[in-house]
Amino acid sequence: MNKEVIAICPGSFDPVTNAHLDIIERGKSIFDRVVVSVLVNLEKEPLFSLEERVGMLNDVTEQWDNVEVDQFDGLLINFAASKNAKVILRGIRAVTDFDYEFQMALMNRRLADDIETVFLVPAEAYTYLSSSLVKEVVSLGGSVTGLVPPMVEVLLREKLSA
Repeated sequence: MNKEVIAICPGSFDPVTNAHLDIIERGKSIFDRVVVSVLVNLEKEPLFSLEERVGMLNDVTEQWDNVEVDQFDGLLINFAASKNAKVILRGIRAVTDFDYEFQMALMNRRLADDIETVFLVPAEAYTYLSSSLVKEVVSLGGSVTGLVPPMVEVLLREKLSA
């Protein structure tokens, strides 16, 4: 009997970018189910509220039947266990990402050795892309067309012009 393999794809998603969607889309074809999990981090002040980030993700992933959006706070590994996930899915753009993500993967393995971390490299067009960079470009009047879903660009412009 095969068990469903559930992957958690965590992040702040402030805002969701096409790089995030690239990782989620490829993850959904590898794993039976992907739970995109928005981190509640009280130490950071995101541009978008938790509800806005969850809403954006629900909108841009609604066409994928095996993708769901949720939120969590506390230890990722505890959230993963609560979802019966056996995989943490992370995207890595550069060596600097790898260093941080490698440390996190090793700590997560120490905390729960039955949950694996899987790294995916984004499509080449998105290797430099980050939510921070997107916010900076929009705040300076630049276009991020093709880097974020169209509705996200509209929301960014509204938020950053206020």
